[in-house]
Amino acid sequence: MPHSDESSPVVHGFPHLDTVRSAITALYRRLSPDGVRRYELSIPASDVLLDPTDGLHLGAQRVARALVRHLGLPEARMVVSFRAMEHAASVELGAGPEYFVELNERFARPAHQRDIGAALAHEITHVLLHRLGLERPTVAENEILTDVVATYLGAGWLLLDAFRQDGMSSQKLGYLTPEEFGYVLAKRAEVFGEDPSPWFTSAVAYEAWIRGRAEAARDWRRPPLAGAGWAARRRARAHGGDGVFPCPVCGQRLRVAGTRRVKARCGVCGTVLDCAP
Repeated sequence: MPHSDESSPVVHGFPHLDTVRSAITALYRRLSPDGVRRYELSIPASDVLLDPTDGLHLGAQRVARALVRHLGLPEARMVVSFRAMEHAASVELGAGPEYFVELNERFARPAHQRDIGAALAHEITHVLLHRLGLERPTVAENEILTDVVATYLGAGWLLLDAFRQDGMSSQKLGYLTPEEFGYVLAKRAEVFGEDPSPWFTSAVAYEAWIRGRAEAARDWRRPPLAGAGWAARRRARAHGGDGVFPCPVCGQRLRVAGTRRVKARCGVCGTVLDCAP
């Protein structure tokens, strides 16, 4: 997993939004709506904070075990080590029963230890996807999928909170932009009725969540959804596209007749949507 600092500017906005949406669709297809609902509660901050009495290595392993349990992976011994490396972390994707995760040695420094949970969340989600057999065609798409799944299943809010920026330096973990992390977090919040606002310790992460939430809200205002409004539906009809639209929950493409108000049920996530001509 990459990390950025003052030497590499942080990219903002939504450049990967189509890939993000397809990743959410793929997650629902692989787990089913009931499978996704098993992750109703996000991992709490108390489970992923290092206890000073544990020491660095024991503390990191305890956090890793908490993430393994949260993501529903089989209980196994976690081996977490620190070394000099270009990226933030890496994981060995073997058959088990042990998980081997390497973290960048900077996470051993007191100033960065609070982000160990974020780095582990991404790497342990790689293990989950490997066991599910869920993958995308390219390395870049796989890394985006990993960030999306970690966030949608309740562990990736840590990755967004690891985004920090001031006048002198910046830090960001993961492949999604801060706003894209906020978008996926908002998608999750819609489904489970969560409010992640109190979890953020980073002011810039909170701002990215707000921008991502606004983008997610726009998905509910696309024609022919009833919330789109008359003007938006009129523009869509003028371009011949009012009958096909992505599900605002999972991104699956849906088609409805545009002659009368109907209820459309998404075949992937099961959401019932109110559509208007």
